[in-house]
Amino acid sequence: MSVPPHAAPQTFPARGSHREARRIGALLRKESVGGILLVVMAGIALVWANSPFADGYFALRDLEIGYEPWHLKLSLGAWAADGLLAVFFFLVGLELKREFVVGDLRDVRTALVPVIAAVGGVVVPAVIYLAVVGPDPALLRGWAIPTATDIAFAVAVLAIIGSHLPSGLRLFLLTLAVVDDLIAIVIIGVFYTDDLNPMPLPAALLGLALYAALAQRRRGFFLRHRFAAWAILLPIGVAVWAFVHASGIHATIAGVALAFMIPVKPADGSSDAGLAEEFEHRFRPLSAGFAVPVFAFFAAGVTVVGDGFVQTVTHPVTIAIVCALVIGKPLGIVAATWITTTVTRSRLSDGLRWVDLVGVGMLAGIGFTVSLLIGELSFPAGVAHDAAKTAILGASVIAALAASVLLGLRNRRYRAISEREALDEDGDGVPDVYQQDA
Repeated sequence: MSVPPHAAPQTFPARGSHREARRIGALLRKESVGGILLVVMAGIALVWANSPFADGYFALRDLEIGYEPWHLKLSLGAWAADGLLAVFFFLVGLELKREFVVGDLRDVRTALVPVIAAVGGVVVPAVIYLAVVGPDPALLRGWAIPTATDIAFAVAVLAIIGSHLPSGLRLFLLTLAVVDDLIAIVIIGVFYTDDLNPMPLPAALLGLALYAALAQRRRGFFLRHRFAAWAILLPIGVAVWAFVHASGIHATIAGVALAFMIPVKPADGSSDAGLAEEFEHRFRPLSAGFAVPVFAFFAAGVTVVGDGFVQTVTHPVTIAIVCALVIGKPLGIVAATWITTTVTRSRLSDGLRWVDLVGVGMLAGIGFTVSLLIGELSFPAGVAHDAAKTAILGASVIAALAASVLLGLRNRRYRAISEREALDEDGDGVPDVYQQDA
């Protein structure tokens, strides 16, 4: 896409509307709380799995419950990965649809830079992973592990150390993560669907059609009656999830499909919140406060002490994932952004610098939730499986610390600029100082 010579260059991140800025701020606060809880639960799992009581942790994770004739007798760990994460992906689907229908991504010019940046942040880590593990077919299956970004964890870090960072930087991170999640959903659906059983799919599609019809035609009813969705839509959604799970398609895809059926705009065309936004408010506490932390608890428990420690940390999968997340993510994101802005004559918003995007790229190296899920799908229990988990946890910590240092220094710079502006006596806003110091 090119810009005519007479046209002003497109700026990204765009500042967006006041309502959008308020929504992004509220989302950051909610996600940061969920991210902190996520880290706490993962920490508990790690400590327990490496304690003298580790057998109790693994026995709990592998405890099977459910109804066998419906193919739903699963371990608690599988229930967390297939069931609880469907709630998380339902929220991801709502956010995706909202961004593309009424959010900043509805404008192709605004969406172009973060979309291509997200693609770069997927392709480069995958290439690095493949280059490190070599031609071993048993290890190649994990190529997608370092392609994901954990939005809750990354936003939690940004919220803690980024009080004065430009709002455009936060918007860029959230947009990047939303597109990243979309790519991860496609990867899971296309590359990690084994033993497809088409028999349950017609029932899943019928249930999805009924769900969509009710949500579209009775959106006002579900807005006015808070418990109607729990009593009517939720059972249909659970049935769709069960049929998708029985088909062999990863059940989290059902969460995304259901979310795409929820209308974003109000039926009367007013500026009031639509059903998708209302469902975000209702389901986000369930996702951030329970579903994702419980998944992290069951997924993060890996033994990192003992005789196999050296074998695990030196395994090709470990080295590949750490390099891909810590180096590949920021390299892919910044390189793709630079290429896009150069070709399209776009530019970063005022006051935002390339070093800030490097910090965001480092934050994107926090793979965690979705990376752990893809790791579970990539390798059976064994050394490669444990190596993948260890690498994801280690790389996420390294990426978080590196981003915290860099963005913390940038935050101090922006805070100093903000204080100088507040003390300015002539009221000119000192844009020249802002441009020089940033």
